[in-house]
Amino acid sequence: MPNSGTTGRRTTALAVAAAAALFGTMALPATAEAHGRGHDKPKYEDLQLLAINDLHGNLEPPAGSSGTVNEIDATTGKTVATPAGGVEYLATALRQAREGHRNSVTVAAGDLVGASPLISGLFHDEPTIEAMNKVGLDVTSVGNHEFDEGSAELLRMENGGCHPTDGCYENGRTFEGADFPYLAANVTSEKTGKPILKPYWVKNVHGIKVGFIGVTLEGTPNIVTAEGVKGLKFGNEVDTINRYTAELKRQGVKSVVALIHEGGYPASNVYNYDCGAGGSGISGPIVDIAKRIDPAVGAIVTGHTHNAYACMIPDPNGVPRSVTSAASFGRLYTEIDLKLDKRTGSIVRPSVTAANHIVRRDVPKAADMTALIDRYRALSAPIANRAIGYIPADINGRGSSALEKPLGDVIADAQLAGLAPADKGGAQVAFMNPGGIRSDLVYKASGSEGDGVVTYGEAFTVQPFTNMMQVKTLTGAQLVQLLQQQVSGLNEAAPKILQPSANLAYTLDMSKTGAARVVVDSIKLNGAAIDPAASYRVAANEFLAGGGDGFPAFAAGTDKLVGASDLDLFAAYLGSHSSVTSPLSVPAQTRITITGTGTDVD
Repeated sequence: MPNSGTTGRRTTALAVAAAAALFGTMALPATAEAHGRGHDKPKYEDLQLLAINDLHGNLEPPAGSSGTVNEIDATTGKTVATPAGGVEYLATALRQAREGHRNSVTVAAGDLVGASPLISGLFHDEPTIEAMNKVGLDVTSVGNHEFDEGSAELLRMENGGCHPTDGCYENGRTFEGADFPYLAANVTSEKTGKPILKPYWVKNVHGIKVGFIGVTLEGTPNIVTAEGVKGLKFGNEVDTINRYTAELKRQGVKSVVALIHEGGYPASNVYNYDCGAGGSGISGPIVDIAKRIDPAVGAIVTGHTHNAYACMIPDPNGVPRSVTSAASFGRLYTEIDLKLDKRTGSIVRPSVTAANHIVRRDVPKAADMTALIDRYRALSAPIANRAIGYIPADINGRGSSALEKPLGDVIADAQLAGLAPADKGGAQVAFMNPGGIRSDLVYKASGSEGDGVVTYGEAFTVQPFTNMMQVKTLTGAQLVQLLQQQVSGLNEAAPKILQPSANLAYTLDMSKTGAARVVVDSIKLNGAAIDPAASYRVAANEFLAGGGDGFPAFAAGTDKLVGASDLDLFAAYLGSHSSVTSPLSVPAQTRITITGTGTDVD
C-alpha cells in the first residue's frame, strides 16, 4: 500500500480543518507532521480571570438575605444560607486566589456603583472606586446604574475630580478616579455617534494580546431616569460585540472576552449552578445573546440579574462556551481559567473552566479595606447612626421572593401618607417599583443602636436613589392599564409587580397570559371599583412616573406635582408610625391575591 501514508496525512489535515471550523477559537494540538519534528509540542500561556458584578457599593458586609449565599451542606444535603460579602473579605479572597498564578486579570461586568449603601452613596460612590483600585480591578464594563447620576458623573468616576456640587469630602484630598478603564462599547453620544468611553481594552499576556469588550444592556434607557441617559444611545449587545471583535481581529487580537451587563435566570439558586447540558437550565436575555456572539469570543462574563451561575451555552457553531455571573453585592467571585495558544494567539476553548467561589467571612480582613471603611464610616457616622424608627421583626424587601413584598407595602404606604395632603399633591394611591427596594429592614442591630432600631443609614440602604416623588392624574382606564403593564408589554416575560398602598386591592390570575392576568373586576380602591372615566391622583417616584420599568401609562399622566424625595418620605413615615413601645407592624401581604399558581396565596 504505497500511498497509505499520503492518504493518512490528507485525511488528518481535512479532519483538523473541519474541527477548526467547528470550534472557532479552539487551538488544536499540533501533530508531528505539521512541525516536521516528532518532539515539537504546542505551547500555551495560562490565564486566570477573576470576575465580579453588581457590587452596588456594598463595602460593608450586606445585611439580611442580601448578605447570604445558598449552598448545599455536604453533610445533610440541604440548602443552607451562608453569610458572605464585604470588601474586607473580597479583597482577601481575590488576593489569595491570585497566588501562584503567573497571569491574572480581575474584571467586572457593571454596576459597581449606584443604589449603594450610605457609606458609599453619601459620597457619590467615591469610596467604592477607591476600594476597587486597592482590590486590583483591571477593567469593567458599565452597567445601567453607572448612569444613575448621568454620563458626566460616570466620566468623573473614571477620571477623578471633586463632585461639581458637593465638592471634596476631605480637606486637601481630591478624588483621583479609577485606576481601571470603564468600557462602554454600545453607549454612544447622540451628537458624535462615538462611544462615550473606550469600547475595549487589550491586555498583553507575555506577547499574546487579549481583548476585553464591555457593554451594558440595550434596554438601559427603560430602567434609568431619562435625565441619567440624556443625549445617549444604547446599541444592540450582540451587534456591538461582534463589530468590535472583528476590529480586534484586524489588530491581531485573537483572544477576546466579553463583559456584558445583562444576564439570565438559572433554574437553581445554588451559587455554582452549571445550568445543565447545553445551558438548558438557564433562561433570560443572555441565552440568545450568548448564542449569537462571534465564536472568536472565548468567554462571557455577565451580570445585571443578580443571579449566580457558571454555564456552558452553545455559540453560533453549537460549541459550548463559558457564560458566568457572580450574583451581586460582592458575595461571590468567579474564577475562570483558560489557556492561550502561543502560536495562534487564540483562547483554547476546550481549556476554559469556570467556578463561582463564596466570599466567606471566616478569612482575615484586608487591612487596607478596613482602613478605608473606617475612614468613611467616621465621616458618615453623624448621619448614618441616627435612629429614625423601630420594627418588631425583619421586614423583607430585596430578600422576599413574594410578588407582594412586606417592605414594598411599607414604602408605598409611606409615599401615600406623605403625598395625600392637598398641598402635597392630593395622592389617592401610591405604587413602588420592586427593583427600587434595595435591601431588607433587619431586626438584629447592625451596630450599637440596639435590636429593632432602624437607623438613617439602614433606611438609606433600602431607598438609596433619593428619587423625587411625583403625583400625577390618571384616568381610571389608565390606572387599569398601569396594573396590566406589570404583566404585559415589556414586562410580559419577566413581570414587574408594583407594590401598592394599603387602600388598593386586586387579584392576579397567573394561569392566564399578558394583561389578562389582572382580574379587572377585582380592582378596588378604598373598597370601590375603578371608574374608567374618573380621574385619580397617583403617586410614584420620578423613575416610575416617567414611564420607567415598562410603564408608559405613568408617563401619560397629567398635572404633575413634584414632592419630597422617596427617602425623606420613608424616613418620616418610620418616625411617625413607630416608637420604642409601639414598633411598626409588619404588613400582612393581603393587597394582591395571587391565583392560578397551583396554590392560591395572598
